[in-house]
Amino acid sequence: MLNKNIKEEIQKAYSQFLSAKSLTPRYGQKLMIAEIARTIGNIQMDEDDQRSADSHICVIEAGTGTGKTVAYLLATLPIAKAMNKRVVLATATIALQEQVVVKDVPDVLHHSGLNFDVSLAKGRGRYLCLSKLDRILSSDDASQLIPVCEDETSIISESDGRLYTQMMSELSEGKWDGDRDNWPEEVEPASWQRVTTDYRQCAGRKCSHIRNCSFFKARDALADADLIVANHDLVLADLALGGGAILPAPEECIYIFDEGHHLPDKALNHFANNIRYKSTIRWLGQSEGQWPSLLQPLAKATYFVEMAGPLEGHFKAVRSIFENHLHVLQEITASVDRSAHTPRLRFEQGVAPDALEQLALRLRPALSDLCHNLQKLYDELGELIDEEYPVVPKVDLESVYPVLGSWLARAEATLALWEHYTHTKMDESWPFARWITLVEFNDVVDYEIVASPILAAKTLSKDLWSRCFGAVVTSATLTALNSFDRFKYRAGTYDDSVYTTVPSPFDFKENGTLVIPKNAVEANDAQRHTESVIDLLPEIIDDAAGSLVLFSSKRQMLEVYEELPREFRIKILMQGIESKQALVEKHKKAIDAGRGSIIFGLASFSEGVDLPGKYCTHVVIAKIPFSVPDDPLEAALAEWIEAKGGNAFMQISVPDASMRLVQACGRLLRTESDSGKVTVLDKRLISKRYGKALLNALPDFSRTF
Repeated sequence: MLNKNIKEEIQKAYSQFLSAKSLTPRYGQKLMIAEIARTIGNIQMDEDDQRSADSHICVIEAGTGTGKTVAYLLATLPIAKAMNKRVVLATATIALQEQVVVKDVPDVLHHSGLNFDVSLAKGRGRYLCLSKLDRILSSDDASQLIPVCEDETSIISESDGRLYTQMMSELSEGKWDGDRDNWPEEVEPASWQRVTTDYRQCAGRKCSHIRNCSFFKARDALADADLIVANHDLVLADLALGGGAILPAPEECIYIFDEGHHLPDKALNHFANNIRYKSTIRWLGQSEGQWPSLLQPLAKATYFVEMAGPLEGHFKAVRSIFENHLHVLQEITASVDRSAHTPRLRFEQGVAPDALEQLALRLRPALSDLCHNLQKLYDELGELIDEEYPVVPKVDLESVYPVLGSWLARAEATLALWEHYTHTKMDESWPFARWITLVEFNDVVDYEIVASPILAAKTLSKDLWSRCFGAVVTSATLTALNSFDRFKYRAGTYDDSVYTTVPSPFDFKENGTLVIPKNAVEANDAQRHTESVIDLLPEIIDDAAGSLVLFSSKRQMLEVYEELPREFRIKILMQGIESKQALVEKHKKAIDAGRGSIIFGLASFSEGVDLPGKYCTHVVIAKIPFSVPDDPLEAALAEWIEAKGGNAFMQISVPDASMRLVQACGRLLRTESDSGKVTVLDKRLISKRYGKALLNALPDFSRTF
């Protein structure tokens, strides 16, 4: 319970933090601390120390400048410790995760006087697998190494050989901890893939290298942590494994999802299934061909070899079905426009053609048999590794284990995809989107087959919200059109959860102006709008200042750039030419040198880009950021809503555009002393009925229309 002692501890920590940093209290920050503390602190526990049925989720929108990190840490940590629970702080990206654990959290704890143990959590894929590295370096003939992944070559280049030798040296001398993010140079994905692992490939506590395993050392450090800093993907991956596999069990956790507006989309990525058809045929053929040589060192494990007998046949049976039915994919996609930016065939209401359903029904039993056989072999090999005196050298067993694990994971993923195509009649309570994308590489066309739930709400409700002890979801943009309905709809949080918005400390009316130029045109006339943007930009932008121009379409951005006067173009830094980070650094250097600079960016520049003060005094938004009409998930969601008698444009398109528009406007004022203007070059904001709703949801800038 939120008793007097805990309240005093939170108040004392907040006062000490403000005093140490010479800060004054922020009204929104105080409200945020109080709201979180009230929600989490009033969770009731039964006699088994479990949460009883009550409101245990706090969804809180807090704009830039509120000081969210301070608020949610000071409010949750003392309560969690009193309730004997752990706090898992999940950020949207690994980069933000590093910033939080290296800079933000230590700063809060140091200046508040609170004393809590903090640990950083990452997935296996961010850590070196010492078993794999040792096997590569101890192999006399690199060509004898069996590739774990289909695209992985067994031949190791000289440069990779030197890299792996250096990694082993740095590791053994204690100069490196095996964390990819702590290696001094960028490691190419293909080079890293050979020396990392995943859940299925990892032998876990049975591995010979367990004592020196980078991942398990990091994981063991979580055991005593009061605060674990993770990211959304890791939390979702842990939940997919049943919860408690990497992180503490959800029932023991109070989750904090920072940048929480990303959570539903992140979840959809985890719940979607996809395979590439021809790629799967190649993988099946390679695996079938590799199996005899892989089995050879295990000859003395007679029981295992007997069990392994049918595997080659299972691979062959599945491959045969795939090869014999390639024509089904060719016929179904014959009408797809190959010249389109993304050649794709989406199945209306998720209902696939009968020929594809029949193929799925043929594949399902064959894939089930393959998965069953692989699972038996995988389990048996795990038991052999675990034996004190195995009949086969442990090093040979451990060389086969990750390959089997990789095959099992891929077979399971392939089966999961085709399961979703066996019966595709629309389910109103759990709608799925299904589509095929044509992927061309070196003049060879492959067929990427996808099945994805349209909304993440149902799974998040079942696996996360219903299980966790408590949760805080926060972001600067959780509402759309001044309502939390969009977030609830997509994330599955409950109606009785706490939803609140706390005020920003910024004086928007005094420091910012929203402008719609007199000559702006409606952006639904694409060509006329592009011509208007070309004409207006040189007029409205002060090329001696720092400006950010945001486009919804890469095509329009390129067209506008090409048609602008040369003397204006030389000030422009355009997204796609180099990395986002390099672009921002060049922009800041130009501003510091007094030359002025203009960034042309797409959606990714509408959030997560910090250009305070003089680096951005003008944000130009080319048009209202409605969703791209050919996005298959958005199209399927709109279709489902229309089928239920709803209005997809008003229920989905307008709220989504509202949130993106608020994010884009949020690039202007990054500190309380910033000032500038936002210009929208789309007349629909004042000419259409929905424009008023979009305007009402924007920050309270002074307005010039």
